[in-house]
Amino acid sequence: MIRDPGSILLVSCYELGHQPLAIALAAAALDRAGFRPALIDLAQTPLAPDAVRRAEVIAISVPMHTALRLGVAAARHAREINPAAEIGFFGLYAWLNRDFLRDGRSDWVLAGECEEALVERVRGRERGDPPAVPEAPVLRRLDLPVPRREGLPALSKYVMLERGGVRVPAGYVEASRGCLHRCRHCPIPPVYQGRFFAVPVETVLADVRAQVAAGARHITFGDPDFLNGPGHARRIAQALHREFPEVTFDFTAKVEHLLRHRELLPELAAANALFVVSAVESLSDVVLGHLEKGHTRADVVEVLEVTRGAGLALRPTFVAFTPWTTLDDYVELVEFVAERGLTRHVDPIQLAIRLLVPPGSGLLDRPAIRAHLGPLDRARLGYSWRHPDPRLDALCVTVTGLVERGARDGEAPEAVVEAIRAAALGCREGRPVRARPAGPAPADVPRLTESWFCCAEPAPEQLVTLG
Repeated sequence: MIRDPGSILLVSCYELGHQPLAIALAAAALDRAGFRPALIDLAQTPLAPDAVRRAEVIAISVPMHTALRLGVAAARHAREINPAAEIGFFGLYAWLNRDFLRDGRSDWVLAGECEEALVERVRGRERGDPPAVPEAPVLRRLDLPVPRREGLPALSKYVMLERGGVRVPAGYVEASRGCLHRCRHCPIPPVYQGRFFAVPVETVLADVRAQVAAGARHITFGDPDFLNGPGHARRIAQALHREFPEVTFDFTAKVEHLLRHRELLPELAAANALFVVSAVESLSDVVLGHLEKGHTRADVVEVLEVTRGAGLALRPTFVAFTPWTTLDDYVELVEFVAERGLTRHVDPIQLAIRLLVPPGSGLLDRPAIRAHLGPLDRARLGYSWRHPDPRLDALCVTVTGLVERGARDGEAPEAVVEAIRAAALGCREGRPVRARPAGPAPADVPRLTESWFCCAEPAPEQLVTLG
């Protein structure tokens, strides 16, 4: 019976090293409807054959590209074990790749505010209704439950906050979902179409309470942009600090929002915000224009000063290799990181990231990308592309190797960045360039121990995940 424990199996594949929120929310929604799902996080636990055999419905969460690649393999394995089970995918990358998934790999695909749609699909299975694929993502405000995290591995198994040589467990919540903006390479606009939905303050705090009780001493706000609703962000931060004054947090925000709401940043720092992640992507105004990021190189320089002045560390992320990036652009980026004291703010993998163009990407209707695209690579779940200057593709492979070696050998970030800088200069000048001795490590900078981010991919020859 589908209401028996484990008759629904919720599978998470990867959520940036965090305890997975997507299946915790789905579990709570199904609990509220009287179902009793089992949860598996493949980042921590193998796909257990007994759990697959018990399941009537297997729902696989794929909020990012890495998760989708793992999820497709998991679905194939689950189908072999239990051919009678109904298998569906939900999340951003499920929707972007819906045509691929519908081709015999899944029975349905959901995205957007889809927890209630997932419950309805399970009810449909209970009634004997055949699966139906919705024509569009769900874009309406839901009465979201507090996520149910029982059944997941302990927080101590997941990403940690590292600060001053000490590591503590980091929880993960979302104060809002979706995004107001339409950056061309981002997976969110094709699904949310410029909309976002605030999660009630009390729902967020209840989830924080549960994670603090489970050992969290730091909270990541994983909203695509915490400052889409600045008033909501302020209320959340103040409420968190009042109840848990010893708990720190981080958040993500666009460069333009950090500048527009600069007066809010000291308040967030006073409420124990340690750092902010921002998708800077590039220092090239040409590249930023093609991605429609909404900021310029000059804005990046300014936001560094603004965040430092507010007492926040800025942790920029990059898409270092795009079809429009020149060798000069890349050299400038690496030197900017080194000379601005950002080597402890930028995980070295960020200097190897290559633009990902999945099916459904907002880039696909832009003439500027079409000239560079190859065919859809079904194995990689994205369109292949080669740089018009083959030196950039070769450099991407070299940089990825340097990052891998640095992670394997425990090299200091300063040394890895210097090795990358020498490789980039040598590529541009056509001769070997010796790496400079790495300078002294800057003052300790708070960071999470997981360095991978979505919306991009590493060098074309390999997939790198670094913890």
